Amino acid sequence: MPSASTERWSDVVLATLKANDVRLVTYVPDKILIPLIEGAHADPFFTAFSATREEEALGICAGAWLGGMRSVLMMQTSGFGNVPNALASLAVAYQIPVVLLISERGSLGEFNVGQVWSSRVVEPVCYALGVPHHVIERAADVGFILDRTIKQAWATQQPAALVLSPLLTGGKVFAA
Repeated sequence: MPSASTERWSDVVLATLKANDVRLVTYVPDKILIPLIEGAHADPFFTAFSATREEEALGICAGAWLGGMRSVLMMQTSGFGNVPNALASLAVAYQIPVVLLISERGSLGEFNVGQVWSSRVVEPVCYALGVPHHVIERAADVGFILDRTIKQAWATQQPAALVLSPLLTGGKVFAA
């Protein structure tokens, strides 16, 4: 596992995905996730593509799992609001270990009020569905938390969610 102190958080995420044989990267485009999206597209190890909606991407990840391929779903917190039904009726119900990487909007200087409200649903929805979830705030924690979350998801056959805090990513700031 790479050292977070010598690499960017996004490089550690990609290296940790590779170390865990996570080959499929589905995402709904998001500015904060650009380093991960571009990195996955640039590396032939990954098959990376955009979905039109988050619940579509979750279905693709579920199909990949059933076909023997590990995957990750990347989105922002506002997009997470689209996935509770798919999580509950597919991933949780059928024990499919979909790993969600969620860029956090709605806190620490957020300028879009819609993002503030939608970001508040991630934790209670995960809790209600029994989906393990963690917030990653420090670059030094990225590799450990992601690696252990992936391993636990596969071992227990349950989805898991990781929220990438603006403390880690820098977030999205309104330029006045």
